[in-house]
Amino acid sequence: MPPTPDPLHIAFLGCGFITRVHSRHLRALGDAVVRSYASRELAKAQAYCRAQGGRIAWDSYDAPLADPRVDAVVVAVPPRYHLDLTLRALAAGKHVLVEKPAFLTTGDYLQVLDAARRAGRVVIVGENDHYKPLAVTLRRLLADDLIGEIIFVHVATVARRLKAPDDWRNDEAMAGGDAFFEEGIHWLHLAGSLGPSITEAHGYRPELPPEAGDRRAKSMLVALRYDNGAVGTVLYSREVPSLLRGLRLSKIFGRRGVITFESNGAFVVARGRGLPRVVFPGVRDIRGYQAMYRDFIGAIREGREPEMSLTRALEDHRLMEQIYAGLRPQPAAPAAR
Repeated sequence: MPPTPDPLHIAFLGCGFITRVHSRHLRALGDAVVRSYASRELAKAQAYCRAQGGRIAWDSYDAPLADPRVDAVVVAVPPRYHLDLTLRALAAGKHVLVEKPAFLTTGDYLQVLDAARRAGRVVIVGENDHYKPLAVTLRRLLADDLIGEIIFVHVATVARRLKAPDDWRNDEAMAGGDAFFEEGIHWLHLAGSLGPSITEAHGYRPELPPEAGDRRAKSMLVALRYDNGAVGTVLYSREVPSLLRGLRLSKIFGRRGVITFESNGAFVVARGRGLPRVVFPGVRDIRGYQAMYRDFIGAIREGREPEMSLTRALEDHRLMEQIYAGLRPQPAAPAAR
């Protein structure tokens, strides 16, 4: 039997909510990964180390980049800082997983692509939804030609989830943009990962006054055109209550049938060739984090590109740029009386 490779030592740059989420899912990979934590506050990094079973805590981001024991880093800070930390990590010879949205401009992506090639290191974008069971199930059903050629795609994701006034996501300079830019990228990617490629994307933002606390624009309708002639929509909001406080239904219409799916991944109903099918993609790794890390580790071990490579993420970003370039300016909210 071939020898078992040493665990991959991953250092988290940033100790916020998303680091906790990643760490919880990494535990399922067992001994394949060693975790360590860096924060600008040593006490915070130490607390994460204790809670998550980490090995080392640092009080700066420079320390893990200089540590030869670290193989890879997770850039888990606000998007404003992604480019700088990613470039510094690559210059230090580390592999990188950078949270989404990875970078703010096409030029940033191209700069990192060049740096990754020169360093000979893997960079994966943390688009975990690419790997979730729902997305894998949809791609499989469509590849099997269950409903024939796609003609309509409708992705709906609405929920009332306002941010606290002091949340950094309220600051577009930190988040890189509004709610759709920061979170809606998941759903734009899902719509673009079904088989045909998106060639056009146009955004339409409702003219609603902002909430007192969450100051971001929180809703967007995106109209899509695919390279096979199909058209679609992504209906996104974080200010509209969802059905039954969580249920959201999306559909893919083909020339021979329809796939209806719960947007969170609870179920898929497919009517097309053969008998109707009800598929439960599964709750294990429902958000795809474990599969994403398996791909990251495999890409490093095997010297290959990960599925969510920089090149693939750049396709999503270019669509984002197209959406925002065509938006009309948001009108100012009426003054309080």
